Amino acid sequence: MPRLVKLFIFHGFIGVVLGAVFTGMLLWFNVANLGHLVTHSPEGWLAVVMLVWFSGITFGGVQIGIRVMGMAEPEEDGTGGRRDPIPEVQPVPVEVYAGGSTRR
Repeated sequence: MPRLVKLFIFHGFIGVVLGAVFTGMLLWFNVANLGHLVTHSPEGWLAVVMLVWFSGITFGGVQIGIRVMGMAEPEEDGTGGRRDPIPEVQPVPVEVYAGGSTRR
């Protein structure tokens, strides 16, 4: 299996675990009364499954993104791109004439 695919799977799994921990903390600390809601509702298990699934997708994507962006090679010369001078903005006077008011 290619190294990059292993990296995606591994860090995606870390994100899913973080999402499950996040969901567990939401329910344990009863944030927005979610813990009570899922334990006292017959469909509460479905809400827990959906919370774990979608937070796992979110945290997994974030974890993969952090890892991929961290793989960038550092710049050796430290220039960081073009350094054009910042243009100076000069105000231009504009004459405005106010004619007599005409009411309709």
